[in-house]
Amino acid sequence: MTTSIERFAADATGAPDALAERARAYLQQASESARPSGLATASRLALDASMADGSRRERALDLLAADALITLALLEVARDAPEALLDAAVGLRHVVTATG
Repeated sequence: MTTSIERFAADATGAPDALAERARAYLQQASESARPSGLATASRLALDASMADGSRRERALDLLAADALITLALLEVARDAPEALLDAAVGLRHVVTATG
């Protein structure tokens, strides 16, 4: 069975190293095994970090990581159940944009 980190590594092939490393760190921090929900949680962590220090330049990498992680979550759904993509996108948006 492929772990989330192994699957992420395969999906991130070709991404800039700094972006892949940052996104991987957020995925590990989320420590969830379910692919779409783990990626969404990791994306939320990255998004929160991107806004934590205002407009500091290094926060841009966190924002890119958030985008990459949510994109990979949607890719995972599209692979497994393309007919569920719209509902998954709405659900993932709620996870990523939830306040609290």
